[in-house]
Amino acid sequence: MLVAPLVLLLAVAVVQVGLALHVRSVLSLAASEGARAAALAGSDPSAGVRRARALAATGVAAGVVGDVTAERTVVDGLPVVTVRITADLPLVGLLGPEAMTVEGHALSEGS
Repeated sequence: MLVAPLVLLLAVAVVQVGLALHVRSVLSLAASEGARAAALAGSDPSAGVRRARALAATGVAAGVVGDVTAERTVVDGLPVVTVRITADLPLVGLLGPEAMTVEGHALSEGS
């Protein structure tokens, strides 16, 4: 009788961690693929945003993905496209982070 609440709390915590890892994994993949799409020769950052949104929508619930941005930057003298996705993390319990930001990078083929 005393152990049941602890086991339930532990089960909810495990589900929350699993859900957070799933969302992070899907968003990381979407950001990386979006960066690759925007880095193609003749492409622009908006192509990366569209690709990242499309992939994120297939892997996480609607309303989770917030802001998706793409920009061209220079890192160590190399042109790079960065796609950043900010999402609301769905919470099972009341504890844990509420938002998450992931980034994807790709070496730009064009200038």
